[in-house]
Amino acid sequence: QVQLVESGGGLVQPGGSLRLSCAASGFTFSNTVMSWYRQAPGKGREFVASITTTGGNTNYKDSLKSRFTISRDGSKNTVYLQMNSLKPEDTAVYYCKTWTGYWGQGTQVTVSS
Repeated sequence: QVQLVESGGGLVQPGGSLRLSCAASGFTFSNTVMSWYRQAPGKGREFVASITTTGGNTNYKDSLKSRFTISRDGSKNTVYLQMNSLKPEDTAVYYCKTWTGYWGQGTQVTVSS
């Protein structure tokens, strides 16, 4: 069955960096567009970034494109989200998602001093 396991979240100070990982199994990763979403406390889930099957094209929420980078490694069936210059408003649970609608369980990111 499809499994998406996120990791790499945690507590970081403002201005810091984190790299999230999403390990995928149970489907043909190389054929699947992958995305990251996030959900802040008391808010709805929002799109963060997506990446095409080959990694040749990426798309970002406009306000995040200067600080976040999505990438993928087909040899590891893993998609990443590099987050730099983190702000308190980036605090959220971050989820990876397949184009076909499967979600991971999420990883908590907390940006606080």
